[in-house]
Amino acid sequence: MNHIIVETERLWLKSITPAIINELFQTQTKDAIKAYLGLDDLGYDHYKDIYEKGVETHRLSIFVFLLVDKETDLPIGECGFHTWNATHRRAEVFYNMRNEAFKQKGLMREALKEVLAYGFTELNLHRVQALIAAENQPSLKLLQRYGFSFEGTMREDYLVEGKNEDSECYSLLKWEWENSKK
Repeated sequence: MNHIIVETERLWLKSITPAIINELFQTQTKDAIKAYLGLDDLGYDHYKDIYEKGVETHRLSIFVFLLVDKETDLPIGECGFHTWNATHRRAEVFYNMRNEAFKQKGLMREALKEVLAYGFTELNLHRVQALIAAENQPSLKLLQRYGFSFEGTMREDYLVEGKNEDSECYSLLKWEWENSKK
């Protein structure tokens, strides 16, 4: 499998593309996929659903980095882009730390810095947006650290356990990202 690997101080960011997802599900067993991606049964079902329903459309795709802890060599989370529209040069960033033991250690801050750089330079993104719950203060602090601007509330935008909840929309444009590096 052809992976792009980005190194940070404490992490390896290993790319998971639609082609890699397809290859895994076409050639590997469930246990091998779970081990490779560091998934539990729920995580496996999520990736299987992506595979079975189609990872890409003619307009939209994903680009995910698996966060691998250098010390243990174990996958501990994900950070990347979904609803990536290459034509319009925009995507939605997402991130997830799988285990509480790895939260509040600055690892996602470390990962997001490189993921944003990769998105703006290698994926040629112009706009990155993030949708978060209003009460999610750790996400808000993370987005603010990288200069995301609040755009507004998307009313009843996200389905959580059968209930539609609001999403707070934040965005970062390429020129803002470039100016913040100076």
